[in-house]
Amino acid sequence: MKTYRIPIIAGDGVGPEVIAEGKKVLEAAGDNYGFNIEWKEYPYGAEHYLTTGELIPEDALKELSDYDAIYLGSVGDARVPPGVLERGVLFALRFYFDQYINLRPIRLLEGVETPIRDKGPEDINYVVVRENSEDLYVGIGGRTKRGSVHHEAEVIRNLYNVKFGLDIDSDSDEIAYQVGLISAEGTQRVMQYAFDLAMRRKKHVSSVDKMNAMTDIYGFWREIFTKIAAGYPDVRIDFNLVDAMTMWLVKNPEWFDVVVAPNLFGDIITDLGAMVQGGLGLAPGGNINPKGTSMFEPIHGSAPKYKGLNKVNPIATIWAGAMLLESLGATQAARGVMLAIECNLRARKVRTFDLGGCSTTSEVGTDITRYVKQSY
Repeated sequence: MKTYRIPIIAGDGVGPEVIAEGKKVLEAAGDNYGFNIEWKEYPYGAEHYLTTGELIPEDALKELSDYDAIYLGSVGDARVPPGVLERGVLFALRFYFDQYINLRPIRLLEGVETPIRDKGPEDINYVVVRENSEDLYVGIGGRTKRGSVHHEAEVIRNLYNVKFGLDIDSDSDEIAYQVGLISAEGTQRVMQYAFDLAMRRKKHVSSVDKMNAMTDIYGFWREIFTKIAAGYPDVRIDFNLVDAMTMWLVKNPEWFDVVVAPNLFGDIITDLGAMVQGGLGLAPGGNINPKGTSMFEPIHGSAPKYKGLNKVNPIATIWAGAMLLESLGATQAARGVMLAIECNLRARKVRTFDLGGCSTTSEVGTDITRYVKQSY
């Protein structure tokens, strides 16, 4: 019997609660589909940081390299300054493992209401392939007051290193600045992934940018998209400015199949997509390195006000677990977990408050586990 070794970083807030339900469901899938799971829990998050001053050390990252996939609960705590845990844990994992794709299925499941009038599950079923390591999220920026200053910064990636030297001479009282970049290598590989995915779906890729206002960076994005598209003559393509895209994803979500976007715009439209598919409690995500270690998580964050209440929806985490199983090659088990989620939602009996119910986190996990144990 095959054994999958899966590390867990349950993290902060409601993370441990939703991860517990994900574990429960995935273990049931193992029993039903003939594999074992060996879990190993890592403590990294707010409590560990506040106790030890440590975020995630190099030796832990090296140890995690022995695994194909990581199961993450959440990162974030009001007791820690904003950005510290995100940069020191979440971004550290993404960059160390070169998880250059953020994969977000936007799918309305039967039994879930969408805020978009007259749209149903047949209309909302697309996936966003978000570039996950470049753009305005490379971490180069700062603030400076009147006068002259020199700022040096470096972007270190598996594909390349880039050094910046910024000479700033300003007579403004104070300025803030942020530098973004996209590379040919980084953009090509995420677009290649998007087109390969489209070939397994409806053969349609939609690009998102803001080329009319930021010509250099997103004109480059379009050039590379066009070159990659030329290698896929059977795939239909279109270009979308991000502001118009937010409108079309609400008005006509059925137009889209695979959407590829740079980091910042992908971040924005996937949160919009979460609401379209019924809320953050139903929104899973994957941080993907197709040839390395990937990481799967709910996108709702740590939700600290609900910590310990056994109240939040675990479906995003369970769905992320299905994505994890699929990444490991356990495709039948992944389908079984998704079918169990769909059965739970169609029944409309055991659901958390965000879906109009009064069930607990653990009750929803138990109900989905019950469906997984049935034969499909």
